[in-house]
Amino acid sequence: QVQLVESGGGLVQAGGSLRLSCAASGRIFSSYAMGWFRQAPGKDREFVATISSGGGYTYYTNSVKGRFTISRDNAKNTVYLEMNSLKPEDTAVYYCAADLGGEGSRYEKEYDYWGQGTQVLVSS
Repeated sequence: QVQLVESGGGLVQAGGSLRLSCAASGRIFSSYAMGWFRQAPGKDREFVATISSGGGYTYYTNSVKGRFTISRDNAKNTVYLEMNSLKPEDTAVYYCAADLGGEGSRYEKEYDYWGQGTQVLVSS
């Protein structure tokens, strides 16, 4: 069992920055990959970024490349999503997820546990 708790969401103006955090507990954090997904109003949840268990591999969806950075601190059992140059279209509920069986994936079905989400609202 893995528990995930996101934090760091909020209201920001376009062009601004936010850093999301996801604190994990319940299993050895350094043994599994993590991902960030988001769901905008009226849309399906979509992949944002993933990071391998050791942090050496990361992958991003095209729309956030160069603006978002995923990282992890295995000593603190936490994964981060640094979001810069935010756009109104980044407005969504952001979820972190744990992939116990792989080294990171863009596919929701590969993830075993999910957090409750944190709201990000980007004003124009």
